[in-house]
Amino acid sequence: MSRNSSTIWLPRSRRSSAIARRQVSGLLSSAPHGERFLDCGLLLASELVTNAVLHGTPVGRLVYLALDVSPDRLRIEVHDARGDRRPVLAAPGLDGEAGRGLRIVESLAARWGCCPRRPLGKIVWCEVAA
Repeated sequence: MSRNSSTIWLPRSRRSSAIARRQVSGLLSSAPHGERFLDCGLLLASELVTNAVLHGTPVGRLVYLALDVSPDRLRIEVHDARGDRRPVLAAPGLDGEAGRGLRIVESLAARWGCCPRRPLGKIVWCEVAA
C-alpha cells in the first residue's frame, strides 16, 4: 500500500472499534488532504468494524482493516471470515439501540458494497468522496 494507506489486524473484541478509530485518525491526520475525511471516516470505520466483530468474525479469528486516502476519496475495507453472512440493511425498531450501522454507512458513503474474499470470508467496503 502507498504511504497514504494503512492496514491493521484487529481482534474479535469490542475494543476493536476504538483501535480502528485511532488507526483512521493517525492516517488521516498525516495524509495530505486526509483531514477532510476525518469525521466521516472515524464513524464509518467504527461501524464497519463493529459489524464485523459482532456478525462476521468467528471466535479465534481476526478482522482486517484497510484504509486508502487520496485527494478525492477515502476507501475503507473491513475483511472478515464469514462469507456466508452478508450485510443486510435492516429496519431498526424505533426504540432499539442496534441495527443502524449499515444505514449510517449507506447515508454517509458515496458508495459501499460487499464482495467475496478468497479463499474465505468477505470484504465490506465504503468510499467517501471529497
